Amino acid sequence: MITIYHNPRCSKSREGLVLLKESEKDFEVIKYLESLLNEEELKTIISKLGIKPIDLIRTNEAIWKSDYKGKELTDQQIIKAMVKHPKLIERPIVVNNDKAVIGRPKELILDII
Repeated sequence: MITIYHNPRCSKSREGLVLLKESEKDFEVIKYLESLLNEEELKTIISKLGIKPIDLIRTNEAIWKSDYKGKELTDQQIIKAMVKHPKLIERPIVVNNDKAVIGRPKELILDII
């Protein structure tokens, strides 16, 4: 099953959702600002993405700049920050079984669906 972790207020996330709809494949939408992710879910997603937790952070968000920027944080601390402030999570994330991509640009989604 394909899953998109989606923020309806984000234009890039909306573009990713349109791409999935146009693919005519079955998929599930998770609005991660409403259905909050826990640490284990985030770790699984990060593992499927094949990236470090810091690479999933939206470093231009005000909360990152005020509370975390310039600090030496462990991967675990970064994951905890994303759980506490899901707005920090880059979007959209599309997962298909054991593969995942951040849909920026949206065409990256085509690589896994």
